[in-house]
Amino acid sequence: MSDHDIVVYGASGFVGELVAKYLAEHAPAGTRMALAGRSEAKLAQVKQRLGVDWPILVADAADAPALQKIAAATRVVITTVGPYAKYGKALVQACAAAGTDYVDLTGEVLFARQSIDDNHELARTTGARIVHSCGFDSIPSDIGVHVLDQQVKADDAGELTDTTLVVTSMRGGVSGGTIDSMRHQLDVVKNDGKLRRVAASPYSLSPDRAAEPDLGRQDDTATLSGPEVHPRLRGTLAPFFMASYNTRVVRRSNALRGWTYGRSFRYREAMSVGASPLSTVFAQATRLGLGVLMIGLSLPPTRYVLDRVLPKPGEGPDEKSRESGHFTIDVFGITTTGARYTARVRAKGDPGYAATAVMLGESALTLVHDRDALPSSEGGVLTPATALGDALVARLRAAGMEISAKKS
Repeated sequence: MSDHDIVVYGASGFVGELVAKYLAEHAPAGTRMALAGRSEAKLAQVKQRLGVDWPILVADAADAPALQKIAAATRVVITTVGPYAKYGKALVQACAAAGTDYVDLTGEVLFARQSIDDNHELARTTGARIVHSCGFDSIPSDIGVHVLDQQVKADDAGELTDTTLVVTSMRGGVSGGTIDSMRHQLDVVKNDGKLRRVAASPYSLSPDRAAEPDLGRQDDTATLSGPEVHPRLRGTLAPFFMASYNTRVVRRSNALRGWTYGRSFRYREAMSVGASPLSTVFAQATRLGLGVLMIGLSLPPTRYVLDRVLPKPGEGPDEKSRESGHFTIDVFGITTTGARYTARVRAKGDPGYAATAVMLGESALTLVHDRDALPSSEGGVLTPATALGDALVARLRAAGMEISAKKS
């Protein structure tokens, strides 16, 4: 029997402590938890702030033997330590080898691809469920399409075809960790054409690229107006900054399930900028701003300036700002029978902090307490939908998130 049910690795970081706090307040009685990271002193401070009597486990992200010891002693490891391509490889490998379930917050295409290549078959052998992207990246996307597909199947309405996620409302900031991950990936691909192609491919996380249906060009972000996506959706759509990662996760879910969403399933994401006379200007400004950010982080002179003004890893908004945040995401799908369906995922709390702590914490609790309700008993490098499915949906609903789907 394992010593711990859940270990929070990176608990002394900003998001790690938020996740530990959520678990301290919401985990079922008897759940055995521990705090882990590289600084015993900082972990002790977190333990005191939380008012818990959890064990402290010390391990540097590069100390493979120490990480292996942690993995062998627990059922589920949560890690918030990124950029994952820089600090996360040894821990995920330790969990895959030990048969220990694992959840993280990565939005890094290259890390996820390498994790699949290095750990999928091993995790299948050991039974470890390696579940990347269990926060705002990419649970609303992956679970949103999952419940949409479930409703389509329940109504015997065919298969999904053109499907578009739209962030219809959101209030919250971009975390320093997200910026740091973006910065790291830009550095890696700068002088490596092969990795640039992997990062750019819409099927970069596919389990078998050659088996994917030939659907022509797959754009990650929608450039249509609202009514073109759904007759009742008004306004202009702008690029969603997380689309280039989330879309790949959703496509992986479809492939891992034998393309159950549909062989002609085409998926993209966007954000609404409203229906005012200036909405087109806002949309173009958003597109331009994302491009400028990418270029600015790639060039040393502008990166120096941006590094001084952008959020830094370990930083985040105060409690009042976290609690005042929110997001509403709608997923619009058309089926092979011509029917239209809409799914909604809505939550209170800053998406990248408060809401993410709920999603990550509940993902780990699902693996510990709801194993009989999981979609499959098989291990591997999975996605939230394929690893956790309806069991996670039920937990998130109980935690206050709205997750629904209906014919529209």
